[in-house]
Formats: sequence, C-alpha cells, structure tokens
Amino acid sequence: MYRIGIDLGGTKIEGVVLDPAGIELFRQRIPTEQELGYEHILSNIKKIYHIMSDHIGGDAHSIGLGAPGAVSHRTGVVKKSNTLCLNKKPLKDDLEKMFGREVEVQNDANCFALAEALSGAATDGSLVFGVIMGTGCGGGIVYNGSVINGRQDIAGEWGHTSIDPEGPLCYCGSRGCVETYISGAGLERLYESQFSERVVLKDIVNRYRENDYHSVRFMEHFFKRFGRALANLINVLDPDVIVIGGGVSNIDEIYTKGVEEVRKQVFSDSLETSILKNRLGDSAGVIGAALIGR
Repeated sequence: MYRIGIDLGGTKIEGVVLDPAGIELFRQRIPTEQELGYEHILSNIKKIYHIMSDHIGGDAHSIGLGAPGAVSHRTGVVKKSNTLCLNKKPLKDDLEKMFGREVEVQNDANCFALAEALSGAATDGSLVFGVIMGTGCGGGIVYNGSVINGRQDIAGEWGHTSIDPEGPLCYCGSRGCVETYISGAGLERLYESQFSERVVLKDIVNRYRENDYHSVRFMEHFFKRFGRALANLINVLDPDVIVIGGGVSNIDEIYTKGVEEVRKQVFSDSLETSILKNRLGDSAGVIGAALIGR
C-alpha cells in the first residue's frame, strides 16, 4: 500500500508519497496561508492531497497528517497549537469528512521523532526524544518504533515547561517557557528586547562567531538555557538519543558548547544520552506523517 504524508506547517504545507517499500516517489509544497483562516487551510490540505493521490492514480493508500498542537481524545478538537486558528477546531473529523476516509493526525514533533527514530539519526536508540527548535519548540517521544502520546496527548511537550517563571510571556499563557528562550523566534525576540535591534538568528550567530561582545554574551546565555532544558528532560526520561531538528539545529556550537552545558546540569556523573543533529532535514516531518497513516 502507498502512504501519503502531509506536513501542516505555519508557512507551508508539504505532501509526500511513499511506495510500499517506503521509497519516496513524489513531493510538493504549497503555502499554508494561515492568515486566511481555518477553512482556507482545509482547502489547501485538500489541494495538496489531491496532487499526491493523482500521482499514484487512485491506488490504495493511507493518509497521515502532522500538525502543530494535538487533537484531544476527550473533545476531538485541536489544542495548544501555535497556528492559532487551528485551536478548538475538529481538524481530524473535518479531514475525514472531506476525504471520506480515515486520516491519522499527530503532533508535528511526534512525526519528526518517528521519522528520525526509524530511518534517520536515531536508529540506534530504543527510547528516542525528538526536539524541534524552529519557530516554536516541540518534542516527541518514540519507544521501540512507536510514538508515545500520553494520557492527555501532551507527551513530549517540553517546550512549554517553564525554566523561569518570571520570564517572557508565552502564547500558551505561561511565562519563561523553554520555547520563549531557545526557539528560533524566541531567540530573535529576546535579542530585540535586550538590544533594541531586530536581527535574524543567522546574523546573531554570525556576530557571535565574529566575537561581537553583546552577541557572545547572548549566545552564552542561550547555551546555558539549552543545557538546562535538555538536562531537565533527560532527568525525567533518560532517553538513549535526543535528535534535534528545526532551524536552530543548524547552529554547530549547540553540539559542543550546548552539550557541555547539558553535561554540567544533568543529574548524573556522566552524560550517556547521544545528542545528535537530525539526518533527514526538512524531510523528517512529512516522512513521519506518511509513516503514521493506517
């Protein structure tokens, strides 16, 4: 059976077709256009799905979709999504009505973690924690090849654990969430609030490498917060592998200076958890979405 995966992101919707052997056959992206609202997003998902299904000529296939937030098993609506127009919407039910068939919906970080655990950087681990550090900061847990959702469908949501209750206000309503300190968007907002200058993360990192005084101090604080955040989750979960994705994962220093801060703060006499950069890149989320389909 073919597998169709759809990755619903804040700026783009990506679709992929995998053949019965798991080989990628076709992929395409279209804009999300979330500013036009929930119904428009549904229309765009339908558009990308038909592009994918037309490619395989209507042959038998499953559909999986990864999205920010989670579908509550209690109410059936999306909760805690940073694509705000999805919240309180029956996304899974609406998709199944639209397509007339079952659609498996998972948190996008769970899809990322599953893809990296099964065919990416974390294939050597039984217990894998996948981290997305991009516009937001999400996480997913995979154990022996299966996603762990938890009793309340929030397993892995480390991005909304607070590391400073007096810190910046997060969209979720809490203060000092991990997401506000170490996501790409969070870092850019912090830099602007401290230095009254809007700078994209790539340029902040370049200034750090050029030994700019303010940027060096800023990035040193980032590495310490990164270390605290990852040490906290290792203390609770003790995974074999943590694999990191999203734009922030491209900062090479997090695998040296950042990991050293994890080592200093973890509740152990040694750090044995492997902390790795993703292997599948932007492909991980949409491949994971295809793999969850049933």
